[in-house]
Amino acid sequence: METGDHGTSVLSVHDAIRSAILRGALEPGRVVSQLQLARELGVGRTPLREALRLLQREGLVTLEPNRRVRIADLSVTDAEEIYTMRITLEAVAIRLTVPNLTAEDFAELEGLYAQMDYFTRLNDVERLNAPHRAFHLGFVRGAGQRWVELIGQLFDHAERYRLRFVRISPDGGAPRQAEHRAMLDAALAGDVERTVACMALHYAHTATVVLSSLQPGYRSARLAAVLDMVAPQARIAQ
Repeated sequence: METGDHGTSVLSVHDAIRSAILRGALEPGRVVSQLQLARELGVGRTPLREALRLLQREGLVTLEPNRRVRIADLSVTDAEEIYTMRITLEAVAIRLTVPNLTAEDFAELEGLYAQMDYFTRLNDVERLNAPHRAFHLGFVRGAGQRWVELIGQLFDHAERYRLRFVRISPDGGAPRQAEHRAMLDAALAGDVERTVACMALHYAHTATVVLSSLQPGYRSARLAAVLDMVAPQARIAQ
């Protein structure tokens, strides 16, 4: 990979490592030497170092002495920050996006929902990810490209937790799909505030499962405060 274009090479290595971290193939908290990581991934050490710097900026790895790499651990603090940020940013982005959604936009969202429903019933986590991500981003893209990129990154980071702690099954996935349906129905009805509340309640339910898995009995005061501020309807519905 070092023999090709340098930028493309680094990007390819970055994407491969990032995907492995998000899917859990590189386990949270694992410490590994850069040499060992290069061998495992079959990549050169020069693009690896550049890729690791990018991943460190994103908070997915920590570069330690003696050319060692620590994969970011899963923690209550990190999960709490991810979900409260998602709710806060998406509440604003939904308010900017939903009033301007077109019939074509809704047709696309309906198609993504159908794909999510199908893959949920199959318990196919790998194929579910793409339509799931696109579905949520479809509600926020009217806020602008920087918003979409940041919200997309938060979605990816949240997937580390969801894939680890939220089990998907034909029955277990039904409540989450019902929440997605509620978001879409609210948007179709032109009810922006109900769309925001459905999104916030959806994330709050997932966050509660994740946080209680990390620390049994944990109650997030920050999550409650964010719901009170940006989506009080969701707080009431909890």
